[in-house]
Amino acid sequence: MVTLGGDGMVGGAHPTAEAAIAYLHSPQAIRDRTRALVALAEQDQLQHWHYHPEAMPATAAYVLDVMRQQYPDGEIPFHSRWRHFEVAGRSRLDLLEPELSGLDSLEQARLKVDLAITSVLLDAGAGSRWRYVEPGTGLEFARSEGLAIASFHSFTSGLFSSQTKHPWQADAHGLTECTAALLARAFQVNDDNLLLGLEGRVSLLQKLGHTLQQQPELFGTALPRPGHLVDYWLTQVMDNRLSATTLLHTILQGLGPIWPGRVELAGVNLGDVWPHPQLLDTGPGSNLVPFHKLSQWLTYSLLEPLQDLGLTITDLDQLTGLAEYRNGGLFIDCGVLSLKEPAAAETAHAPGSPLIVEWRALTLCLLDDLAAHTRQILRMDAETLPLAKILQGGTWTAGRKIAAEKRPGGAPPMHLVSDGTVF
Repeated sequence: MVTLGGDGMVGGAHPTAEAAIAYLHSPQAIRDRTRALVALAEQDQLQHWHYHPEAMPATAAYVLDVMRQQYPDGEIPFHSRWRHFEVAGRSRLDLLEPELSGLDSLEQARLKVDLAITSVLLDAGAGSRWRYVEPGTGLEFARSEGLAIASFHSFTSGLFSSQTKHPWQADAHGLTECTAALLARAFQVNDDNLLLGLEGRVSLLQKLGHTLQQQPELFGTALPRPGHLVDYWLTQVMDNRLSATTLLHTILQGLGPIWPGRVELAGVNLGDVWPHPQLLDTGPGSNLVPFHKLSQWLTYSLLEPLQDLGLTITDLDQLTGLAEYRNGGLFIDCGVLSLKEPAAAETAHAPGSPLIVEWRALTLCLLDDLAAHTRQILRMDAETLPLAKILQGGTWTAGRKIAAEKRPGGAPPMHLVSDGTVF
């Protein structure tokens, strides 16, 4: 057993609930708590997983090979939702240009943030059966790209706006009025084209609408919108610089109430945070492991709209990797991780199960280790090759590639219970 104090270190004074919440909402807590589980894995003391560090060099080489294939010029973009709008040789963002051209730069940024937030909240795993046929092109997409293209066209059709004269936005009333039937129609869902977690996705959008109304300091008053976060962040800028950790903190604070069925501390919904039985409960939050996958994915996806405003985003590498099935699957398929009970791969597991918490924790730390190894080989540092680019280049792409080599349809190596709000 490992005992963690409120600062994430072994031992330490018991924190107050308020201090524990602030800590669990920090990237440092993600690394502290996941690294504690890795320490157990290194002693082969985790309940569900073996760790095989000898497989890491070959895994890093595989990822580096994928990076060079995907980006031979070395110009790797950030891992963000915007990449999924650029599939099949066409950038859907070009379709935004006529709308953006008549707007000032601030409203352009708001529109992009409206789009990014609604699209990311609809991004949890789609399952293997769902497909989306794009209007106008007839192209068929699945999984992340399908969800991105479907959410893009839903946005531009005005599904998330209450203003008929301004359909290309998301606002509180438009989001709360979104129903499962409306989203199913927009995403082409039917009995033969099932989308995992449809109700959960709709619930997230509706809860987002209510949350926008409850936090006017972040989302505005007259017509609350996710995009009004831009106005708030501009008040946090120093010398034209804005910290990525400020972005994440705002997302965790502003969107915290939308997550369903999560652990609460002092009445605060902690989001993507889960207990693990080998972290002793010695004080507020001491047995909890934070991941904040969708929140960090969203933070990565907001970088470009803010950079387009001329802002410099700092502290980017303080954010962590993303604990989801492509990155996690990479380490299973490359032999870095293996189940102690192989039969567990045949059953579905909830995100709060110790098996999944361990898998995600190991994944995050292994991403850090792989990033350090890759930078050393390329003679680069965290500033020139941040984790957001290694994910894109990179581990997420490599995880998808090796999954396609090993299983029909590129299915992940583990079966996950999805409510549309985690993976």
